[in-house]
Amino acid sequence: MSVIIYHNPACTTSRNALQYLRDHGAAPNVIEYLKTPPDKATLKSLLKQMGIKAGDLIRRKGPVYETVIAAHPELTEDQLIDAMATNPVLIERPIVVTAKGTRICRPWETVKTLM
Repeated sequence: MSVIIYHNPACTTSRNALQYLRDHGAAPNVIEYLKTPPDKATLKSLLKQMGIKAGDLIRRKGPVYETVIAAHPELTEDQLIDAMATNPVLIERPIVVTAKGTRICRPWETVKTLM
């Protein structure tokens, strides 16, 4: 089964999801999204696969969120996607893509539904 994880190695939740995948026989394509951010088209595709809006994929912590997102509640869907593409720290993690679906795996145990 082809598996992709948008991963942040500094995040415990992301590390746990990745470990679960590996422990259960997956050899995921690990994308460290802070080093290799998804472009706008990829973000749109992930959102469509998950059936969520851009605001549901935004990580609501940290100074970048406060200045780029929270300070501008008028931002449109496209502007939120642009903000995530430009500032990947705004992307909630981890995102796991398998043949069974695409999900934000918070809590990390959510990854079990994709295996």
